[in-house]
Formats: sequence, C-alpha cells, structure tokens
Amino acid sequence: MATNETLKQQVATQKQNEVSQGNKPKTIGDYIDQMAPAMAQALPQHMSIERMTRMATTVIRTTPQLKEADVSSLLGAVMQSAQLGLEPGPMGHCYFLPFRNNKKGTTDVTFIIGYRGMIDLARRSGHIQSIYAHAVYENDEFDYQLGLHSDLKHVPTEDDRGAFKGAYAVAHFKDGGYQFEYMPKSEIEKRRARSKAGNSKYSPWATDYEEMAKKTVIRYMWKYLPVSVEMQTAVSHDEGVGRSIKDITPDDDSYVDMPEVVADYPQNEEGSVDESN
Repeated sequence: MATNETLKQQVATQKQNEVSQGNKPKTIGDYIDQMAPAMAQALPQHMSIERMTRMATTVIRTTPQLKEADVSSLLGAVMQSAQLGLEPGPMGHCYFLPFRNNKKGTTDVTFIIGYRGMIDLARRSGHIQSIYAHAVYENDEFDYQLGLHSDLKHVPTEDDRGAFKGAYAVAHFKDGGYQFEYMPKSEIEKRRARSKAGNSKYSPWATDYEEMAKKTVIRYMWKYLPVSVEMQTAVSHDEGVGRSIKDITPDDDSYVDMPEVVADYPQNEEGSVDESN
C-alpha cells in the first residue's frame, strides 16, 4: 500500500510531467467541464448544463472536505445529481457528503437527496397533483387512523409546539386518490442510525433535521407513488456510497481518464469527515 510520502511523490511527478508537456494540472473543474456533454444529455429539459456545472463547482470549492475526496467518487455524485436533475447547494435538492473510508484510506462521497429534491422528483411523474410533508410536535393537535377509511388531522399549535414528535407525508393523485404515511420520531431515528450520513456532524441531519425527517417519510412512501421504474431505480441510490463515475457511465470513455492521485486543491487543516463520527 502506498504511503502518504509515496502519494506526494506521485503527485509531484504527475505535475512535473504535465508541466514538461506544456499542460496545466487538471482541477476538479476541468474534469467537470470534460464530462459536461454527458451531463447535458442526462439533464431534464428545464435545467441548463451551465447552471448545473456552476452549482456543483461552487459546492465543491466551498466544502474543504470535498476537495480531498476521491475524484471518481466525487464526480460520480455530480453525475448522479445531473441524472436526477437535482441541484446541489443551499436549496436542499441534494447534498454531497464526504466521509472517511478507513478501509480504503480514502475520502468517499455520499450522494443524498434532500426533502425538496424528493418533492421535485415526485411531481415530475405527471400523476401527482400535490405532495407535501409536515413535522408534528408534542403540543400540536394530531390524530390519524388507518384501515378502510384512513384519515389524518393535524392542527399545529401557534405558540410553544413542544418537542419534535414525528412527521407525515401526503400525496394527492390526479385521478382523485391519495396516499399518506406517518412516522414517529423513534422510527425516523432508526432509519437515521442505519444511514452513513446520519451520524456525521457535516450531514444535513445535523443542520436540517426537520427537513431530513420529512424526506425520510416521503422516501418510505415512495414505493406507493405512481412514478416510473427508472425513477424508482434512480432514487434507490439515495445515500449510496462508492458509485464511481465509471460505475454510472460504464459505456462512455469520454471522461474517465482519472489519475490515481489528484491534488488540485491545497490541503487544508480541517481534515476529512471520518465515517465513525
């Protein structure tokens, strides 16, 4: 196994070779530009490749840990966001979460669909009239029943709502039907605990707990929604790790020329996210 010193020597040699050939070392931005044509083919019509590449590059440049991530894993997450037509960034459509893979000695990237991303994907099916989710707190008036005549009633308290109790999601179909699911906090926490993203301080679970709780319920309800098989398959990779760019586009050789080591950003003092966090 290569040591850190060996890796540094490889990077230095690579840079010297590129300079001697009159080429600048490739940056993450260069790789994103290189795979832009394939991303453009994957994007839905309402999104432009210019905006997608700009959003992805901004997220990477403003997240120190992503700058240290395995390049193939990182670009795989970028391509997944393009395939689903979800923008990474502050809107909460999707997230790129770096975590330290101690077994491989690398920083990998987890692709996470956000609450707003799940809502957007569901609406694109063309069969859903409306879909939404809400958090429930202890002081809210809340009641639901299942069976032949299922029903749900929620009246949020205007003042002190108390502690978080759970979340529910509702989808109304264009044919007049509907589907709803409620999940108490205990069940949400079980799903959070099973997720690699759930225990990291850099995860949206740490910064936007309520949004992720609502997303969790929609994700559970997803199998009952009238969405395409392709969309069901795509969403199944939510919170997936280790899907490199080669795994996602195995038949396209236009942008898989990945070096073993890429250090296109200076190392920072913050370090990478450890999977044990």
